Amino acid sequence: VQLQASGGGQVQVGGSLRLSCTTSEIIVSLNRVGWYRQAPGKQRELVAHITSYGDTTYADSVKGRFAISGDNAKNTVALQMNSLKPEDTAVYYCQAIRGWRNYWGQGTQVTVSS
Repeated sequence: VQLQASGGGQVQVGGSLRLSCTTSEIIVSLNRVGWYRQAPGKQRELVAHITSYGDTTYADSVKGRFAISGDNAKNTVALQMNSLKPEDTAVYYCQAIRGWRNYWGQGTQVTVSS
């Protein structure tokens, strides 16, 4: 499974960004697709994920601000990020799980400046 992440950039506090993860496989064939992030000096952490059934999970820190969605026709999982804060600054990674295997895309930088 190949994953291509896009949509990162720099935005001011309170702004919005939309990340996209395009997969080489149809989304419903994947158990789960999600976004993780890693800030400098910190461990990689889960941001949000969506299952093949459409169930979603969010980190407490992004609940109410971020929304993850899947587009089966485009093999894309998007992460809409609103009300961005400086602490959202990180490299964001797309991840997919199928069976017992994890797949990772390249990271995309998100920088929130005050």
